[in-house]
Amino acid sequence: MISKHDLSLLNDPVAQELLRSTMPAHLAYNWTDGEPRVVPMWFHWTGTEFVLGTPPNAPKVKALVNHARVALSIDTPTYPHKVLQVRGTVRVETTDGVVPEYALAAERYFGEEQGRAWVAQADSLWPSMQRIVITPLWVNIIDFETRFPSAIASAMAG
Repeated sequence: MISKHDLSLLNDPVAQELLRSTMPAHLAYNWTDGEPRVVPMWFHWTGTEFVLGTPPNAPKVKALVNHARVALSIDTPTYPHKVLQVRGTVRVETTDGVVPEYALAAERYFGEEQGRAWVAQADSLWPSMQRIVITPLWVNIIDFETRFPSAIASAMAG
């Protein structure tokens, strides 16, 4: 069995399906007052890191300091739910124009033509963007078929 700390779990077919999906990732982080927050965001998986783009004035930018710990979840809306859970560290960088991975995500979520149109509009709205890079440190998959939340799995094991 693959350990949750074994990042090769990201190569699992369930993880790969979710990484290619058009489901938004849910980014969890602590706000500047210590209170937790969760926001849905487009993401791009590079094969080693998650990259998200956001306008430079987005409130989350104030809280996402380099090396902060964050969590990311990508899940399907119908049963049996498939869930990819990731914990990692964040790095925030400023880019000129649209974050390149954000442009790739726009095409995945909207399709090529509408994605390019959105990126052109975003480029006119923001002369720079924040590139949010999440490096995974911990991974888990729940698919409600063979992998269940720990309390359910424990009860089923008897």
